[in-house]
Amino acid sequence: MTPAIETKHLTKTFRSGFFMKEKCALSDLSLTVEHGTVFGFLGPNGAGKTTTLKLLTGLIQATSGEAFIFGKSIQDVSARSKLGFLPERPYFYEYLTGLEFLHFCGELFGMGLEARRKKIETLLDLVQLKGSEQIPLGRYSKGMLQRVGLAQALINDPDLVILDEPMSGLDPIGRKEVRDIILRLKEEGKTVFFSTHVLSDAEMICDQAGIIINGRLRSVGLLGTLLDPKIRSIEVTVKGISQEKIQAIKPIADSIRAGDQSYHITLTEEEQLPKLIAWTQKESGEILSIIPRKETLEDIFLDEINEAKS
Repeated sequence: MTPAIETKHLTKTFRSGFFMKEKCALSDLSLTVEHGTVFGFLGPNGAGKTTTLKLLTGLIQATSGEAFIFGKSIQDVSARSKLGFLPERPYFYEYLTGLEFLHFCGELFGMGLEARRKKIETLLDLVQLKGSEQIPLGRYSKGMLQRVGLAQALINDPDLVILDEPMSGLDPIGRKEVRDIILRLKEEGKTVFFSTHVLSDAEMICDQAGIIINGRLRSVGLLGTLLDPKIRSIEVTVKGISQEKIQAIKPIADSIRAGDQSYHITLTEEEQLPKLIAWTQKESGEILSIIPRKETLEDIFLDEINEAKS
């Protein structure tokens, strides 16, 4: 099957400042996003995420390289006919109601009145804005604006949805709502490509992920391939041990953190766990929990940043 997105050596440089010094925002990006998947494009601020998304949506032109959407070059306007896009900082005319705004977006795609009504009804249910569609956008909360932005990105029933930092600035409830919408889109067979630096959210919903730092792609692949299944550390919570006695365990512990009448002990070497258990029993302490922690996207992300700095 033709990939939803394919880039080959995509590069973008800008000139800025008084001396028009050249700066490379994206360097030699070669990437493939399969159809029907959720792809998380991860990186710190200024890494090149938004530049990549603007290139794919035709908002800016590449300095070199090429990119394709469902096999069509991004230079071909028709390649974007089945594309939905939500920018990081969308601008909404605040005096329009949510309903008026969505009708306006539908008209831009040449949709007739009846088709718009049916689609908007479905979208309002999807983004949970039913009952708020007659309120002016100027009175919408950040979360409501994000949801109406998602609705406009889906008005043309796109096969590919590109979202720039869709969970930025949202509270935990708002982030969960956006995650649920993304998973719903995947169930419908759509491809979702989104940039984010909220790594826990990406880990929950992504099939594939790529990490970009300083304009260069550092790691990419299926989430199961990227993450090491081996245990990275073990956190043991004990109680009934005095502050004086807990010092004896320092030589085998990576860290010891005092809690409410308990201690949280982190071990990075699995073979030290039996020693800790035996010592706790000897000191008449009680083990409350043993939690193994496997590698996360955050671990990979921080490792890549540290490697890029070295």
